[in-house]
Amino acid sequence: MKFLPFLFVFSIIFPLFSFAQENGLPKAISPLEMEMLDTYHAPASSGITNPPYSPVRTMAEWEEIQSLVITWTSYPEVLREIVRYAKEECEVIIVCSNATSVRNYLQNYGIDDTNVTFVVEDFDSVWVRDYGQNSVYTNDVDSLLLIDWIYNRPRYEDDLVPERIASEKGIPIYSTTSAPFDLVHTGGNFMADGLGTGFSSNLVLEENGPGGSFNETVKNEAQIDQIMNDFMGINRYIKMETLPYDGIHHIDMHMKLLDEERLVVGEYPTGVADGPQIEANIQYVLSNFNSAFGEPYEIVRLQMPPDANDQYPDSGGWNPGDYRTYTNMVFVNKTILVPVYEEQYDSTALRIIRESNPGYRVEGIDCNDIIQASGALHCITKAVGVNDPLWIVHQSLKDTYDNTDYVVDATIKHKTGIDNATLFYQIDNSGTYFSSPMTLVDMTNDIWSGNIPGQVQGTNIKYYVHATADNGKEQVRPIVAPNGYWEFDVLEIASASNDIANLPFTMAPIFPNPASEITCIPIFSNQMVEEASIQLKDVLGRTMEIIHQGKIAVGESKFFFNAKEYSAGTYFVEFSSEKDVITQKIFIK
Repeated sequence: MKFLPFLFVFSIIFPLFSFAQENGLPKAISPLEMEMLDTYHAPASSGITNPPYSPVRTMAEWEEIQSLVITWTSYPEVLREIVRYAKEECEVIIVCSNATSVRNYLQNYGIDDTNVTFVVEDFDSVWVRDYGQNSVYTNDVDSLLLIDWIYNRPRYEDDLVPERIASEKGIPIYSTTSAPFDLVHTGGNFMADGLGTGFSSNLVLEENGPGGSFNETVKNEAQIDQIMNDFMGINRYIKMETLPYDGIHHIDMHMKLLDEERLVVGEYPTGVADGPQIEANIQYVLSNFNSAFGEPYEIVRLQMPPDANDQYPDSGGWNPGDYRTYTNMVFVNKTILVPVYEEQYDSTALRIIRESNPGYRVEGIDCNDIIQASGALHCITKAVGVNDPLWIVHQSLKDTYDNTDYVVDATIKHKTGIDNATLFYQIDNSGTYFSSPMTLVDMTNDIWSGNIPGQVQGTNIKYYVHATADNGKEQVRPIVAPNGYWEFDVLEIASASNDIANLPFTMAPIFPNPASEITCIPIFSNQMVEEASIQLKDVLGRTMEIIHQGKIAVGESKFFFNAKEYSAGTYFVEFSSEKDVITQKIFIK
């Protein structure tokens, strides 16, 4: 386990120790718990300790859920607001010591117990995200299973909560609690895209390595990856450096997957707190990994606000600023619950979240108290997936210059089979959705395809997919459709490039321009180009990046670079082949 300098550890632990006396155990290990590390043994599991027999898939957080689990202990004001909103979307399971007192408390605030289930069991802390169950499916959509890791805290009763939830729901549970499959992990340090990609900080390596506290056997990275593949179906496990100021090294405090293609990332002012390391981690991801669809991840940035004293986690001396974050949000079917702190910062964050997730109900919940313990809404909730998911996966269509039909392909699966699928699309915010039937074009991979008719330049297109299973279950994707949707624009081609059809190749306008993030370079070619080069150059003509070297296929191709990696200013994108050189100016802001 990584040990921080004593003064920094003391500055983190001492406030948390005092805080814990009044508000319960913090997310971090308390001083009293640190004394237990040498003698503590995690509880033996009553679950299955071998991997599932069939291949499994970890559910993504935006998929449909049947239950949201919370543990009723500290921060009741936050918990009650979670119940208020979540019970409208799914069953809320409240693990508690006295159901009557919790029910009465909720009723005093106008919240009845409709869609609420009380599970009276022992527990230690509120942080169910970290010790709670994980939902996986055999063969993508068949049987729901729950996976339980060894909790990375000496909290015996917390570590047994997943088995109690499994018993309550009647769902089989598999546990990584016995050698050679023993694995220490924590839910706040894990996220998955539903397609086999997982993300964590290097904390998972530290806690299962030679310095780990709770694992029976020391694991190297390859062994950890294998366990995650066997139990969780994670076949690509992306790990990032831990952060110097977050204390607990849980990635949900500064980043989150919004869907298979987009990451929302917390951003500090330049040089402040964990900002430099967060940025380095994101650049590492962008430089080394694409989404499961093979395209660069889109990054949505949210400000990490200072605390009420205008301090950040790297300021304040012995009493550092709170780790305020908006990325610690939680999906609850068609609702997104977001931690909020001060209106002057919250309004911008909520606007960005709503714009990035059209159709969702986005609700803010005051987290000023709980954030002092290094956690917020995501940290105190854990979902249980539905028993019969109708799974729809689609790589969203991007802005294009093409005016021919737009093909929408989607993987659509249900354990009983798919009866039919339909593509719905809307032109220029008309308010009217047109329908187009989808057909099964790849039976092996369950791919259905439909077409949106080609549109003129300047058109905006919104669309979604609807499917019906053989057993009658219906589902849409995005899950909030028709209020939510995917969308793309048919871009207008600059006048200098209007005669593309008569050119062997050309470079359409780069977008966005000015640029600050992932930037697209559209290339059109009427013939195969055997050898071409696309380079980013500065105003002195120096090559800053070779974006592409090699063949250019016939038709439209898109190439990308990340403007975030470069200083603000004027640059040039140069596309060259043996026949010609085309240069286009790009401004980076």
